Amino acid sequence: MNGSGSPTLEQVAALAGVSRATVSRVVNGSPKVLPDTVAAVQRAIGQLGYVPNRAARALVTRRTDSIAIVVPEPDSRVFSDPFFAGMLAGVSRTLAPTSSQLVLLIEPAEGDDQRLLRYLRGGHVDGAIIISHHGRDNVLQELAQLPLPIVFSARPLGVDVPVASVDVDNVAGARTGVEYLLSIGRRKIGTVTGPLDMTAGLDRLTGYQEVMKEAGLPTAIAYGDFTADGGEQAALRLFDDHADLDGVFVASDLMATAALRVLSQRGRKVPDDVAVVGFDDSVLATTTTPKLTTVRQPVEQLGARLAEILLAKIGGADLHSPEIYDTELIIRDSA
Repeated sequence: MNGSGSPTLEQVAALAGVSRATVSRVVNGSPKVLPDTVAAVQRAIGQLGYVPNRAARALVTRRTDSIAIVVPEPDSRVFSDPFFAGMLAGVSRTLAPTSSQLVLLIEPAEGDDQRLLRYLRGGHVDGAIIISHHGRDNVLQELAQLPLPIVFSARPLGVDVPVASVDVDNVAGARTGVEYLLSIGRRKIGTVTGPLDMTAGLDRLTGYQEVMKEAGLPTAIAYGDFTADGGEQAALRLFDDHADLDGVFVASDLMATAALRVLSQRGRKVPDDVAVVGFDDSVLATTTTPKLTTVRQPVEQLGARLAEILLAKIGGADLHSPEIYDTELIIRDSA
C-alpha cells in the first residue's frame, strides 16, 4: 500500500504480473488487451480494492463521464410537466448500463446565456441533450456550433447548420386529433396552441389549420404556452370569444386539463357539449374527468433515442440528421 493506504496502479500491475501501462489500458476500457490479461488485471483490482482516479482518467481519455441535459425552462415548469419526467426516464434508461452521469441544467438567469456556454465549453461534460428550446433563445445557434456532441429534442428554430434531433411528426399528430373531431360530427372546432417560438407549438397549430381549411371551416385560435396557467387563460379567452364551440384541440395534455376545468366551471358538458382532444398521452390523460382523448407521442422512447444518438456522437459518429417518430390517437371519454 502507499502512504495513504489506497492501492496504486503500480501495485495492481505487480499483483497481475503486467506493466503499469497495461493496467491503465484495462481501466480505460481499451480493446487492445488480451482477454486473459484483462481477467488477471480485474482479479488484482478486486483483491486490492483499487479504485481508479477519475480525474487522472479524464486527463488520459478526455472524458468526464458526464452528460448535460439542458432545459431552457423555469424550474416550475420542469417539475410540473410530465413531459420532462418522461424524457428524463428515457435518457436515464439508456445511460444506466454506461458510466455516464446526468447533469441537469435548467434555464439560466436572465441574460446569462454565456454562463451556460462557458460551462459547456469548459470540458465539464462529454456532450449535451437540449430539450424544450425556444426560438427566442439566442444561445441556440451558438449551442449548435459548439465543438461538443449535441443533440436536440426537436429541430431548433433559427439554427442554420445541420444538427441531430429527435421528435414526432407534430403536424400529422395535430391533423389526426382534429380529423377525429370532424369524424364525430364536430364542426365548430377551436384550438389552444403551444408557444409559437417552439417547433411543437408551430407544427401543431399548422396541423389544425390545414384540416380546418381543407374542411372549409373557420378557425378559432387562442395562444397558450404549454403550462396549466397559460392553458387556463387561453381556454378562457377561447370560450369568451367563441361560446358556440363544440370541439377543441389542445396542444398539450397539461393545457387540456385546464380547458376541462374551464368548461366545467361554465356548465358545459364534455363531450356532450364540447369534445376535447389533447396531445402527449401523459399520465394526466387518465386522471382527468372525463378521461382525456389525446394524441400519444412516445416520450420515453424519444428520450432514450436522444441518449443513444448522443453516445454515438461522443464515440465519434457523424450524425447530423433529424429523426421523426409517428404519433397515435388514443380515444377515451372526452371526445
